[in-house]
Order: sequence, then structure tokens, then C-alpha cells
Amino acid sequence: MWRSCHRLRDGGRRLLNRPAGGPSASKSPGLTILSPARAYAPPTERKRFYQNVSITQGEGGFEINLDHRKLKTPQAKLFTVPSEALAIAVATEWDSQQDTIKYYTMHLTTLCNTSLDNPTQRNKDQLIRAAVKFLDTDTICYRVEEPETLVELQRNEWDPIIEWAEKRYGVEISSSTSIMGPSIPAKTREVLVSHLASYNTWALQGIEFVAAQLKSMVLTLGLIDLRLTVEQAVLLSRLEEEYQIQKWGNIEWAHDYELQELRARTAAGTLFVHLCSESSTVKHKLLKE
Repeated sequence: MWRSCHRLRDGGRRLLNRPAGGPSASKSPGLTILSPARAYAPPTERKRFYQNVSITQGEGGFEINLDHRKLKTPQAKLFTVPSEALAIAVATEWDSQQDTIKYYTMHLTTLCNTSLDNPTQRNKDQLIRAAVKFLDTDTICYRVEEPETLVELQRNEWDPIIEWAEKRYGVEISSSTSIMGPSIPAKTREVLVSHLASYNTWALQGIEFVAAQLKSMVLTLGLIDLRLTVEQAVLLSRLEEEYQIQKWGNIEWAHDYELQELRARTAAGTLFVHLCSESSTVKHKLLKE
């Protein structure tokens, strides 16, 4: 399946293999890039004002401490997360900051802030509907009619993922060359709504975030379900762009920055979903295996 993608990836292997952008953080811990309607505006960078980062367990969950100060959300709520693993991941974001705190790179912190403050006041049903709506404009369901080389590339790389999703969830997902996009059956929406309902609201925030990065619900499902790696999902979401770059060239620094930012946001969102989905059931299953 990846033969065609490998040809694209080889041209940019140096970019793809570079580590994601360096650590960063934020004072009013809120800050990365969600869609404009839902995001906190990233504050400017500031000098690091703390020496040590630690976590403690409180009544409402796990808290982050910067020296002796407890971390707060942009709305001044106590920054409390539901799992120790997520708390460690967020603390690592803060501890990784150098002399300057870069708020806009702290994706896990931002997702936690969004979940805690819920600035758009959306409930679980609204989060699910927002995620499923990405099917209407799903990147891998929109196909070109020419050139033939790109038509073949989309077919070879995208069709197997659609087939996997159809088999995995027992649904029908079609593709289309029409500007109106494919027609998604009501049954498909119902099944995916039911599937997403198994996630808590924190994880749903992460799922919507990832779908917004990839512009694809199908790729997001493949990523969350471990069918795809972050690198594969990002490459597939940029398939046409990578094709054009291989054909016409690119401004290297711009491509490099955009690619690494997308990979960083997608990886953070995926990690956030898994860390927010931890439960005794999952731990018990892992112990049994």
C-alpha cells in the first residue's frame, strides 16, 4: 500500500525524520491552535519563571505545580487532569521549556485547558456531532479526475484505509470527484456516533482536534485505532500536496515548518485521546495479555 507514498516520502525523508518542533509552554496555560472558533489566542512568549515542575494528586485529580504555584487555566480554574499519565505528559511539556516559554507549542496543555474551561460550552453530544461532521468534507473521500498519476496515487493510498474503516465499523464510506463531495449514508453516521459515544468528553476534544489537523475523520479513526502511525496519517492527509511538491518543488523551510507543526499537533492530539481514555478496564485487559 505504501509503495507510492514511499516515492513521495523519499524526496522529503530528511524532513519527515526530523524530530518535531522543540518544547514550549504557556503562562496562562492555554494556548495552541485549535480551530479559530474554539481556541484560546496564543499569548506571547515569556521568560521562564519557575525552576521545578511536579505533580500532586488532589481531590479532583492530578495537579501540576510550578515551584510552589499550582497551575491554573486561562479562566483561573485549578488545572486538574483525570489521569496520572496525562499529568506527567503535561508536566513534561512545562519542564522541557528552556529560557523562554513558548505557549503556542504546548498542545497537551492547551487541550487540557479547553477541556477544563470548555470556552464554547459544548456538551458531549455536540462534540460527537462536530467530529462526525468531518465526514462531509473528509480529505480522502474527495478525489481528482486528473492527472492519471494522481488519480492512481489516491486510489492506491486512500482506498485501503476506507476499506479498513468500512470493515472495522461495518459501515459504507464512498468517495467522489464531485465538488459536492460523497454522500454519507445515515447508517454510517449513526454507527460512528454510537462509537464516539464510548469516549469521554476529554477524549472527544482530542478526537475533534486531530480530525481538524488531518481534515479527515477516517484518518483520525485509523490513527486512534492504531491502524496508522502519525507519520502515515499526516502523509496521507497531505497526499496531493506532497504530489505537487515532488512535481514542482517547494520552499524548503516553509514545507519543513508546516510538516513538523502538523505532525506535532497530530501526535499530541492522539496521545491526549489515549491518555484520557485510560480506565481500569483497559489496564485489566493489558494485564491479562
